[in-house]
Amino acid sequence: MKKQGRKINGNTFLLLITIILFFVMYGVGIVVFKEQGFAKVQNFLNLFISNAGLIVIATGMTIVMITGGIDISVGSVTAMVCMILAWSMENKGWGAVQATVFVLAIGLVFGFVQGWLVAYLKIQPFIVTLAGMFFARGMTAVISKDMISIKNETFLAWAQYKMHLPFGGYVNKKGVTIYPYIYPSVVIAIVVLVLMFVVLKYTKFGRSIYAIGGNEQSALMMGLDVKRTKLKAYVLEGFLSSLGGFLFCLNTCSGFVEQAKGLEMDAIASSVIGGTLLTGGVGNVFGSLFGVLIKGTIEAFITFQGTLSSWWTRITIAAMLCFFIVLQSIFAATKNKK
Repeated sequence: MKKQGRKINGNTFLLLITIILFFVMYGVGIVVFKEQGFAKVQNFLNLFISNAGLIVIATGMTIVMITGGIDISVGSVTAMVCMILAWSMENKGWGAVQATVFVLAIGLVFGFVQGWLVAYLKIQPFIVTLAGMFFARGMTAVISKDMISIKNETFLAWAQYKMHLPFGGYVNKKGVTIYPYIYPSVVIAIVVLVLMFVVLKYTKFGRSIYAIGGNEQSALMMGLDVKRTKLKAYVLEGFLSSLGGFLFCLNTCSGFVEQAKGLEMDAIASSVIGGTLLTGGVGNVFGSLFGVLIKGTIEAFITFQGTLSSWWTRITIAAMLCFFIVLQSIFAATKNKK
């Protein structure tokens, strides 16, 4: 029983703090902004709608961080994906399906190249993905320096398709019952999240990722193919980055050079706030989900308050990030003493 208690206090402690923090913050929002309708179901669903792409990207970031690595190229990859989607459909006349398959393939290739450099040439992940960040952002500008709005009918139909829920409705001033809705992007994000949770928890590949992040030398002694596993992790992360970029583009329906700047930091912060250790070996994709929801809740606070600058989101996230990094340090020191 004592061993189980230590497991709960260790690997899930930060995750529990994150979940509790989210519900406390959202509860405060319901009380403070009650008159503005913060408690409406649609407002909660908007957290998922606005951040569907980030949820997928943060999921991929969590997988890489569990191995002890990192990927700071995901924001630039998102911008490149959006630009390629817009440019290929509007300037080259590609269909929405063709353009989407193309950008997903690019994500796989991008992840493979970065993963090969990290795993087989043993170059530091920060350096490799820093180069990837510059390359992707530069390619975005090479494709087009101007903003391109997507007018493809199929793509717009995907972006605007509302899936109404049969509960949580309210009657408006005209006496019409309005039911809350989500977009397909939310469904895709949740499906990806669940699939990655299953992969990490119940497959040999997932267990290998945790083992490598916990202690790479021990993983080698256990007979695990560390290089191959790391490569697979980065390939998967590259695919999820491009898929997240696609979902991001469904929200913006455009491509431009400055798009998604700082998104990589949002993904890293969401993962860390969600309980993923920077040193690797510990992490949970559902924790990253709650990290994203905390960011979305802070943005909702600022929107409902009406007078604060949007930069307060960054300031608050920075403070939380510092808090959770300190907790991680305390957790690591306690673990070493034991």
